[in-house]
Amino acid sequence: MSNVNTFRQLHDNSVPLRLPNAWDAGSARLIESLGAPAIATTSAGFAWALGYPDGRVLPFDEVVGSVRRIVRVLNVPLSVDIENGYSDNPKTVADHVMQLVDLGIAGINIEDGSDPASLLALKIEAIKHALVKSGSDLFVNARSDVFLAGLAEKSKQPQESIARGNLYASAGADGLFLPALAQSSDIETIVGATRLPLNVMAVPGLADAATLGKLGVRRLSAGSGISQVVLGKAKALAQDFLKDGRSEALDNDPLPYSEIQNLFV
Repeated sequence: MSNVNTFRQLHDNSVPLRLPNAWDAGSARLIESLGAPAIATTSAGFAWALGYPDGRVLPFDEVVGSVRRIVRVLNVPLSVDIENGYSDNPKTVADHVMQLVDLGIAGINIEDGSDPASLLALKIEAIKHALVKSGSDLFVNARSDVFLAGLAEKSKQPQESIARGNLYASAGADGLFLPALAQSSDIETIVGATRLPLNVMAVPGLADAATLGKLGVRRLSAGSGISQVVLGKAKALAQDFLKDGRSEALDNDPLPYSEIQNLFV
């Protein structure tokens, strides 16, 4: 079975597929070693690790290089968050995606953000056309920022998400990602009115995975959360070391050197 088929089947479950998003090859391999059945990247953490701000400014050749390094160390399926595809031109986006397909990825996230929903639909159609033409397959997760960016009035966000989800499904999307969706009633409404597996992102107040599964959620992402916590810990350690130059804090439950080395043997 191909990695894409394996990844697609992971969305057919009663408890959501949990993805503690990685930001580089090291974090991806670490997460895989903990038993993750698939790895997904965080676009924010990805950009930060490469020295860029989040928000569609990461050069695509940097994306390709980082994905190549991640694929090299993984055995499980990899899904890559490609923001808006790094272009407003659907054909260019499809060309970008096919470069990643050639590296062996199993899926992508691609977002609408502040762009018209029709533009993302055109991008998805172009991606699917390119896949068919090349005889390839890929799980395309359409991310809509209706809740995250407030693209509609609060009371209208569920219906706007449903409309966009159905548009993206008609364009060929395989999943629908709605970051910042957290209310159980909204989740039930959207699950009942869309045919795509629903992906939500970990945010304060969101129910646990078992409860989300009962609501119909099929995928749960950590987003940039883990990378932000890691950077927060690194900041605190570096500040302490700069202040006092003491070594004790660096011996506070570190991952052993030998264990890290063994991840890559």
